[in-house]
Amino acid sequence: MTAKRILVTGGAGFIGSELVTQLAAAGHRVVVVDNLVNGKRANLAHLADADVELVEVDIRQREVIARLVQGVEIVYHLACLGVRHSLHDPFENHDVNATGTLILLDLARRADVPRFVYVSSSEVYGTARWVPMTEEHPTYPMTVYGGGKLAGECYTRAFWESYRYPTVVVRPFNSFGPRSHHEGDSGEVIPKFMLRAMAGLPMVIFGDGTQTRDFTYVSDTARGIMLAGMVDAAIGGTFNLGQGREISINELARTVATVVGRPDAAIVYDIPRPGDVLRLYADSTRAQHVLGFTPTVSLQEGLQRLQEWYLSRGVAIADLLAEERVHNWKKEESVNL
Repeated sequence: MTAKRILVTGGAGFIGSELVTQLAAAGHRVVVVDNLVNGKRANLAHLADADVELVEVDIRQREVIARLVQGVEIVYHLACLGVRHSLHDPFENHDVNATGTLILLDLARRADVPRFVYVSSSEVYGTARWVPMTEEHPTYPMTVYGGGKLAGECYTRAFWESYRYPTVVVRPFNSFGPRSHHEGDSGEVIPKFMLRAMAGLPMVIFGDGTQTRDFTYVSDTARGIMLAGMVDAAIGGTFNLGQGREISINELARTVATVVGRPDAAIVYDIPRPGDVLRLYADSTRAQHVLGFTPTVSLQEGLQRLQEWYLSRGVAIADLLAEERVHNWKKEESVNL
């Protein structure tokens, strides 16, 4: 594989930093664009400065981005604000996720960047009408986040259809693993469950726990994203990236508790989250056939790796939990352990 100059937006975030790690390991030179609202410099600290350059900038700053895309061969666009953020700040969420994508597409095309990969989300589907969910499944997002990500998809495909600008859309289902978010309005279920179980605190389930997700380990997700920018047959396409296994949140809680050695960990049930998708289950056959994408890390193994990562950090679990917000779709909330 020939070394390329690649720009990754959101590259200091959870999935983005894993993508950057894999790109650098493959010999590519990576420019990371991240405003560090959700991303962290520490997520890239293990990478050599000769391989990765971090530029702290918002993707909506057109003049800066216009300079950064010059000479780039692939743009991987992951920068976004999350689903819970959209519930308390819908206009900002749309502006970053939808308008920011349009700005980046325009600048990349003007700079003749040969490939643009847009990282969308399974949230564009809303709740499954049938399973497993192919890319032809109806899109009926239930939050402004899902709507904004779908708008970004539409802009990305429109640039291919209108200008024949080479774009690819990927739809990762729920990812987990090291550097995942437990904190603030970015906090996700697996890290929150794991940290609480490790601390001997009850895991909090919103609703009745029968809602399902399809969890993919982050290294598998990032590899699928990377392949989308490297395979010519992907141009103009849309691809699911998922493990292909459905699990209820109730079963997930029991599984996490067992992995961390607390099989009797308590579970408490709380109010349903607004706009919560009730069922997700990916069919990634297209990505397997076109991209060569095949997940290799099981849920059980991934959970064990995540626990090992937490234990290796040298940070007290209580200190990490101090950053948690239970009802993290609300604008502000005092910490509630």
